[in-house]
Amino acid sequence: MARPEALAVQDRYAPENRCFGCGPANEKGLRIKSYPAPGGAVGELVCEWQPEEHHQAFGNVLNGGIIGALLDCHSNWTAAVHLMTRDALEGPPCTVTLDFHVRLKRPTPTDQPVRLRAWPASAEQDRVVVEAELTSGEKVTATCTGTFVAVKPGHPAYHRW
Repeated sequence: MARPEALAVQDRYAPENRCFGCGPANEKGLRIKSYPAPGGAVGELVCEWQPEEHHQAFGNVLNGGIIGALLDCHSNWTAAVHLMTRDALEGPPCTVTLDFHVRLKRPTPTDQPVRLRAWPASAEQDRVVVEAELTSGEKVTATCTGTFVAVKPGHPAYHRW
C-alpha cells in the first residue's frame, strides 16, 4: 500500500466521493489526482491529467466544459487543503464552489497531458479565493479564479467526504 503522503488528496481524504471531476469512486468521471506541489508555494496543489478522445470539442482540442470541471475541482481541493492546514484540522472541511471564472486563452490539445496548478490567493474565515492555471506543452491554455466556501451541517454537501 502507498504511504499516505504519496496518495492524492482525493484518495486520502475522500475515497468514496462520486464527484464527476475529482471523485475516486466515479468510474465514469475525470478522476483527477491533486498533490502538494514539490518545492512549490505553501498551499499549492498540482495535477497531471491525460485527456481522452471523448473529451474533445473537435479534433485534438479539449472541450471547454471539461477544462472548467478540471479547474473547478482542482481549485476546490486547494481551498479545502488550505483551510485544513490553516486551522490544524485532521481532515479537510467540505468545500463547495461559490463562483469560478475561467478564461480560455488558447486551444488545449488532447494528445498530451495537461497540468493543473492552483494556489490560495486569499482567505478569510470559511472562504478561500484560489488562482489556477491549466498548461499543455509548457503553454498556459486556461486560467481560473474561484471562491470556495466550507459548508456547515445541514448543507447537502456537508458529509460528501
